[in-house]
Amino acid sequence: MSAQIPPASTPPTAKDRRRWARYLVDERAEARVYRELATRKSGEERAILVDLAEAEGRHEAHWLALLGGEPVRPPRASTRTRLLGVMARRFGSIFVLALAQNAENRSPYDDDPYATAAMRADEKIHGEVVRSLAARGRMRLSGSFRAAVFGANDGLVSNLALVMGIGATGVAPQFVLFSGIAGLLAGALSMAAGEFVSVRSQRELVEATHPNNDTDHVLPDLDLDANELALVYRARGIDGDEALARARRVIATAQASDPAIPYRRPAEPSADLESIGSAVGAAASSFGFFASGALIPVLPWILGLEGVTAVVMALVLVGAALLLTGATVGLLSGAPPLRRGLRQLAIGFGAAAVTYVLGLAFGVSVA
Repeated sequence: MSAQIPPASTPPTAKDRRRWARYLVDERAEARVYRELATRKSGEERAILVDLAEAEGRHEAHWLALLGGEPVRPPRASTRTRLLGVMARRFGSIFVLALAQNAENRSPYDDDPYATAAMRADEKIHGEVVRSLAARGRMRLSGSFRAAVFGANDGLVSNLALVMGIGATGVAPQFVLFSGIAGLLAGALSMAAGEFVSVRSQRELVEATHPNNDTDHVLPDLDLDANELALVYRARGIDGDEALARARRVIATAQASDPAIPYRRPAEPSADLESIGSAVGAAASSFGFFASGALIPVLPWILGLEGVTAVVMALVLVGAALLLTGATVGLLSGAPPLRRGLRQLAIGFGAAAVTYVLGLAFGVSVA
C-alpha cells in the first residue's frame, strides 16, 4: 500500500506528524494483540487473526512512509490499545475481541485526509471480521452469562427497592434488615423455582419430539414400493419425493442386513439436550446469582448501620455493582461500556426512588 502524499500547497504540519506517529504505534500494538490472540487459537480462527495482524502491518507501513522513517521519539500507544494488549495476555479472547470490535467500528481514519480509501475500507471490514469472531464466544457464553447477569441484577434492583421502600416508612433498622433478608430468600427461591421449571419443561418438550427407533424391528417387513415410512419423513417436514427416496433407502438397507443383527437406522437430527443444560444446575445458578446481588443492598444493615448512613451506603454499593454489570454487558456486546453501565444505574436507582417515595407517603411514626 503506497502512502497518500498530501498536496504540495498544504505541507504537513507538526501536528499532522504527531498524529501519524500515534497511528503508527497504535497499528503496531493492535497487530501484537491479534498475534497474541492467534497463539491461543487453532485452525481457521488462528489464520484469521494472523491475517488481521498482517493487515495492521500494511497500515503501519503507510504511516511510516509518510513520516519518512522511524520517529525519533515515538509516542505511547493509546490507553485503549494498551488495555487490549494487557487483556490479550491475561484474559479470554471474548473480552478482547469485544473491545477490538468497538475500536474498529470507531476508526479515526474516516475523517483523516492522509488515510487512503483502502485503509478506511479495511477498518470497516476488520470490524465485521472481529464481530464474527467475537460472536462465537458470545454464543458459548450466552446461557450462563444470561443467568448470571439477569440473576444478579434482579437481586440488586429488587432488594434495593425493597429496603429503600421499607426504610422510608420510618420503621426500626432491624425490621429493614429482616425485610431485606426475607426479600433475598424469597426472590432467590422464586428465581430458582422458575429456572428449574423453565429448563425442565424445555428438556421435556425436546425429549417428546426426539425421533426414536422403536419401529426399527418392523422395517424389513415394509413394502418397498408402498410403505408408511415415507409418511414419517413427510411429517417431519421433508418434501414428498425426498421422503419417499429416503424411506426406500432405509428399507432396502434394513432388508439387506443380517436378520440376526437388529437394524438401527441413523439417528435423525434433533435439538441438543446438552446445550439446554441441567434443570438443577440452572436453578442452583439462579439462586446463587440472585442471592449474591440481593445481599449487597442489605450489607449496611448487616454491619449495624442505620438511618441515612445505611441508605447512602446501600446506594453506593449497589450503584457500583450496577455500573460493573452494565459495563460488562456493554463490553461483551461490543457497545460502549460506560453507556450500558449508566443505563443499568438509572434503571436500578429509578426503581428504588419509586419505592422510597411510596415509603415516605405511607410512613409510620416510630415511638
